[in-house]
Amino acid sequence: MELTVKDMAGERLDSYLAACTELSRSAAARLCEEGAVTVCGKVQGKKYAVRAGDVICVTLPEAVPTEAKPENIPLDVVFEDKDIIVINKPSGMVVHPAPGNYEGTLVNALLYHCEGELSGIGGEIRPGIVHRIDKDTSGLLVVAKNDLAHRALAEQLEGHRIVREYHALVTGGFREDLGTVSKWIGRHPVDRKKMAILPEGAPGARDAVTHYEVIERFGEVSYLKLNLETGRTHQIRVHMASLGHALLGDEVYGGGKTRFEKAHKNLFDGQALHAKRLSFTHPTSGERVSFECPLPENFEKALALLRKDFE
Repeated sequence: MELTVKDMAGERLDSYLAACTELSRSAAARLCEEGAVTVCGKVQGKKYAVRAGDVICVTLPEAVPTEAKPENIPLDVVFEDKDIIVINKPSGMVVHPAPGNYEGTLVNALLYHCEGELSGIGGEIRPGIVHRIDKDTSGLLVVAKNDLAHRALAEQLEGHRIVREYHALVTGGFREDLGTVSKWIGRHPVDRKKMAILPEGAPGARDAVTHYEVIERFGEVSYLKLNLETGRTHQIRVHMASLGHALLGDEVYGGGKTRFEKAHKNLFDGQALHAKRLSFTHPTSGERVSFECPLPENFEKALALLRKDFE
């Protein structure tokens, strides 16, 4: 959608879009924050003051179904009670319906398993979803079965009180055992399907912090433990790639195949990233709970081969 500003000069960008389109102001603001709105070819934030002659381009998301449908899909349930359910999601499963993936998602499976008893805060497409992990990332996530639990978990997530520990195989070696990446992340200015490192405070960019620890070194490959302080889209993948340590199997942010990847193509059907541990305060009992799940089989095989090579 393209608009040329003729009047309302000085109006905030989100207000202008709400007045001149069928978008609500909150929807317009969200698109601005996601980097889906450009002014004269440059991404601008929602507070930008429009000027006469500005050419505004809005990339609208594809229409999605108004309601997700229950599907009888097996789930690896790690824990469940009346308030929450913790799932070990397999690689290849999308968390919620989106363009190109309206069926076979975790939400479809949860609606069947929980018989519709999920928090409604996320709407009809994302019921119960408090946080997400990428399609090709495996591992733990917690889902809320009622609104009270959802609000409590969302508050912990916002306050960085949910511990999310990931394990990953990345390219290259590290001099230090510990490190932190603190770089702002936003929608890629050219490829809208990707995220990118952006200057601090840039329109659509958000601060992102990732802590990492080297568990083992295998020459051109390193095995890492990572903890998220924030939870931006593709955060670990983008941060690691920005250091020159792209995740093995990452077709989007990887800079080229290692010899190990080339020799063992069958082990990688996506990035080697697994959400291994999840800790938070239970929304009803108030107790601190922690859950772990094993590495997926292909990840374990990759580690076994790497260890054998470095005996």
